[in-house]
Amino acid sequence: MAKFTFIMPDIGEGIAEAEIVQWHKQVGDQISEDEEFVDMMTDKATVPMESPVNGKILEIAGGEGDMVSIGSMLVVIEVEGEVPEDVVEEAALATDSAPASAPAPKDEAVEERIEVENSDASDADDALAADPKPEPLPAPTPAPEPVQHAKVLATPAVRKRAKDLGVDLAQVKPAEDGRVRHGDLDQFLSYNAGYGAAAAPRADEEKKVIGMRRRIAENMAASKRNIPHFSYVEECDVTDLEVLRAQLNSNRGDKPKLTILPLLITAICKTLPDFPMINARYDDEAGVVTRHGAVNLGMAAQTDAGLMVPVIRNAQAQNLWQLANEISRLAEAARSGTAKSEEMQGGTLTVTSLGPLGGVATTPVINRPEVAIIGPNRIIERPMYVTGSDGVERIEKRKLMNISISCDHRVVDGWDAASFVQALKRLLETPALILID
Repeated sequence: MAKFTFIMPDIGEGIAEAEIVQWHKQVGDQISEDEEFVDMMTDKATVPMESPVNGKILEIAGGEGDMVSIGSMLVVIEVEGEVPEDVVEEAALATDSAPASAPAPKDEAVEERIEVENSDASDADDALAADPKPEPLPAPTPAPEPVQHAKVLATPAVRKRAKDLGVDLAQVKPAEDGRVRHGDLDQFLSYNAGYGAAAAPRADEEKKVIGMRRRIAENMAASKRNIPHFSYVEECDVTDLEVLRAQLNSNRGDKPKLTILPLLITAICKTLPDFPMINARYDDEAGVVTRHGAVNLGMAAQTDAGLMVPVIRNAQAQNLWQLANEISRLAEAARSGTAKSEEMQGGTLTVTSLGPLGGVATTPVINRPEVAIIGPNRIIERPMYVTGSDGVERIEKRKLMNISISCDHRVVDGWDAASFVQALKRLLETPALILID
């Protein structure tokens, strides 16, 4: 028997530590070569770790939510016989490439980078000792089994809650995307008091803030703490823009269906050259503002793990259909957790949209170190006074959408932000200009 110590490698992100998001193996479990045993999260992405050997887990670095420094022990595996030389060499190379900012190991820990030592059976038995598991919470009184319909879309947590409450999810009105969420279930219960076990209060729940939720919390706190935000909102008449969108969709052939987002992004890209202070990043530690020529547009996407912001590279060089494809691809990658690290960084400006839930106005939080974020709101129909080509003023039903922008007041003046939105408004209200090169 021998022990192999898997060291947390430098995964090329220039970071000093990573967070344990989820263990797929525990102490005492068998593990196979190339099998994933833990997911580690950096500031940029979640990276699965794979075992280079077959064996049994003897020791792990900590629990979910704990931080592990680059170059320190992540897991100890007991292997049959000796650890292959190529595994030892590869692990040593990974350890030696750890960033200089990582905590330096103590002298006696140097040999533990790749520890291969003979051990007897008693050593292995001692290493398998684990802390006692906490007593499980008492199981709730089972509710009547609801009849679930196969086509209802919901997360396992929502399904379990509905089952505990005795609610048939097929009777709950879902959101626009057809997925039933906790809010939809709450609304159903509020209008159906006495349905099944709906009158029973929902139990309190404590949940450790880890993984993506913790990253979001840290980033949002840093943004509000360091950036003096101000917001500006303007109303845009998008009636003609919606007519243009309908015409484009009716003749799209095998192209993807256009939402308003590709049109908005194209209009933003056409407006930005006159307002370079908007498409910028501010390094406040160095005191340097970089005004970018290319528009690497961050696109805020809601996922089950929380808000993620994949980046559309060189958005200014893409046509409407290319943008529609890229929006769909990146949103799906974010939701499925398959987005690459490079697709989640390097944004110069962000657009955040809540779609039909967009409300009248929003005050979005800037995605630091960017200096601005744009939030289109929900399109509503409202009567307006309109002057026709004959000069006669009349009342018409029009489609209106508010555009919100939040800016870093250290870099962007209020006049600049307002002027940018007014220029964007002119394009949105005269949509033919959006398609002119």
